[in-house]
Amino acid sequence: MWTFLQQLINGITLGSVYALIALGYTMVYGIIKLINFAHGDVYMVGAYIAFICVVYLHMGFLPALIISMVFCALLGVIIEKLAYKPLRNSSRISVLITAIGVSLLLENLMQIIMGADSRVFPKVVADNNYKLFNNHLLISNKQIYMIIITIILMILLNYVVKNTKMGKAMRAVAQDSDAARLMGINVDTTISFTFAIGSALAAAGGVLVGLYYVSINPLMGVLPGLKAFVAAVFGGIGIIPGAMLGGFSLGIVETLVSGYGSSMYKDAVAFAILILILLVKPTGLLGKNIKEKV
Repeated sequence: MWTFLQQLINGITLGSVYALIALGYTMVYGIIKLINFAHGDVYMVGAYIAFICVVYLHMGFLPALIISMVFCALLGVIIEKLAYKPLRNSSRISVLITAIGVSLLLENLMQIIMGADSRVFPKVVADNNYKLFNNHLLISNKQIYMIIITIILMILLNYVVKNTKMGKAMRAVAQDSDAARLMGINVDTTISFTFAIGSALAAAGGVLVGLYYVSINPLMGVLPGLKAFVAAVFGGIGIIPGAMLGGFSLGIVETLVSGYGSSMYKDAVAFAILILILLVKPTGLLGKNIKEKV
């Protein structure tokens, strides 16, 4: 019982990172039907920007987090303008290959700038562990930070999407970009804004992982990026609540597999879930089948 609850806490902590990255995947896919495989590397860049802010500019955790999110928001807009916008009317395979190219570019650029070796993320928060229920459960202050920051960012995102003018534009473009343009919505600006929001959330995920695991490297975005994609598909890609649900679910499943089985199988289980979902319900848990009229 206590082991299960402990793994549940660990799973929610890990799932919060997957959810932050998955939100970027799902928003971009919802707007322009693009699977942005460079998104995991934006998450990596976010971790390095926070590292630079703390180590070289001697900033605290919160300013480093905010600067990292702002920088990656601009990076997301630049990537969209330079790499994806010129291919907006091209085939999906062309855009997909471009996304993989952007991913490799970011990874190699970071290796040139910061080196290929792993870096120790500085200790910006003191380690405190809290023992609950007669020492049956253990939760650290870093886990609490990760969960609280993730929840705050999700609430802000939900507010932006549902209550702001740009959020309404995002929903309109996701529904029908041509009709949205006829209604006077600037589709290009809306797409750029979507990339900026998604990239900022990914950066936050990268900073939180650096804080928790105390290690970052230029390839750290590859596997979490793929798993976040699995989480987005699991919940229903293109659906924001689905990305949140998928992220937390995947994190909990991984930690349960590690806790009751072996950590060697956790990656295999994540991708087995993807295959299972694609076979059984390709639209994801919250997705709905839409019949096309001929």
